[in-house]
Amino acid sequence: MRISTHKLQQLTIFTTVLTGGGICTMYYLMQKNFAKSEYHRLAVERLENHPEAMEGLGAPPLKVHNIHLSDKDNRIDQNIAKVKIPVTGSKTGGYLYTIASKDPATNGWQLKLATLQLREGRTFDLLTGPEQPSVPVEHQAETREYDVDLDQSKWSR
Repeated sequence: MRISTHKLQQLTIFTTVLTGGGICTMYYLMQKNFAKSEYHRLAVERLENHPEAMEGLGAPPLKVHNIHLSDKDNRIDQNIAKVKIPVTGSKTGGYLYTIASKDPATNGWQLKLATLQLREGRTFDLLTGPEQPSVPVEHQAETREYDVDLDQSKWSR
């Protein structure tokens, strides 16, 4: 049975469009699930309720962008969520670094770390209030006492 080259080209184009559409839909749904999650919502609310951090961004308006799915700073499992959320205001942008743990008693998420780092390097600790410029964001998780195990080797990809 012979199939014409034209038919094979049409089949290839159809398969490519169908696959591309499926990948885009999957990406959109994953981002939507992250944005609706409790740990994401708690972190953004904490940022919105921190006047100094909002002023540093030039917000409102605050724009919360999609997380980078391939970023090594984003790790989520059943009990711990470590997420780096890109945000921008009218002046500048930065990243909202968060670590949340799931409380087994209430089955709800609790923020353990919420820090905004602006592009120019200023940082705001959103859990304690005032600006904390002396400790880099990468080391803040190491300097606090948590009731959760933050060993990344135990986190699944």
